[in-house]
Amino acid sequence: MSPVVYVFLVIGVVLIVILGFSVKIIRQSTARVVERLGKYSRTLTTGVHFVLPFFDRVGPEISLKEKVADFPPQPIITKDNVTMQIDTVVYYQITDPKLYSYGVERPVAAIENLTATTLRNIVGELELDETLTSRDTVNTKMRTILDDATDPWGIKINRVELKNIDPPKAIREAMEKQMRAERERREAILLAEGEKTSNILIAEGEKQAAILRAEAQKASLIAEAEGKAEAITKIIEAKPDKAYLTLESYEALKAVANGNSTKLIIPSDLADLSSLVASFGEVIGFSKEEGKAKKKDKPVKEDKDENKDTK
Repeated sequence: MSPVVYVFLVIGVVLIVILGFSVKIIRQSTARVVERLGKYSRTLTTGVHFVLPFFDRVGPEISLKEKVADFPPQPIITKDNVTMQIDTVVYYQITDPKLYSYGVERPVAAIENLTATTLRNIVGELELDETLTSRDTVNTKMRTILDDATDPWGIKINRVELKNIDPPKAIREAMEKQMRAERERREAILLAEGEKTSNILIAEGEKQAAILRAEAQKASLIAEAEGKAEAITKIIEAKPDKAYLTLESYEALKAVANGNSTKLIIPSDLADLSSLVASFGEVIGFSKEEGKAKKKDKPVKEDKDENKDTK
């Protein structure tokens, strides 16, 4: 084989190697920074790219996907001088590979330190109870501050969450006692309200029952009185004889004798009593007959008066 062939073979291999170094394929959601002679040239995004070998240096692959950084607990002092251990979780995303590469050294460590200092500043203005109940407020403030601080680094902070808030053991025991006392207080209030409602319902039921009993007794007395009145009216209309009245007198005395009285006054002549009852019946009957007669005579008298006027 001639030397010329060897030269062409060597040149071909060199060209293949150079072409291999010149072609760069960038995957989805990744980017790479290109430096030409030590100076930033451009950013390679998804797709196929060509670079100049020996002149262009391609930086490491940078992921553009959202990342999660779980930072260890940090000792934080609240406004009322309570020391707590709080750990945070930060969700961030690289938006500018150039700023991320040249903005700050060790970006994740920078975010961790910035998160710790920001958390101390925010929680230091809150008391213990406010810290425990204002997680959303703390998260929002931290996200805003961190997002503004990391913009020059090409990083966007999407979310910041307080993962755990661990107060001292003495504080936890006091909080548990307070919660237990609050639960017992609510239980006592609920029991008292239930008993109150029960007593009110019982009293209303007794009231309604008393009203119904009174109305029933009233109706019973009215019906009994109407029955007695109707019976007396029918007896009077029947014009009872002396024997019936005497018998009723004996029945009345019998009812009196069955009472609880220790002394009884009995008329000496029961016949006179029956005569009195009979006379009373006759008077009532006579009064009714007289009234009927007056009603009949009144038109006649009016006719006589009219005849006199005519004459």
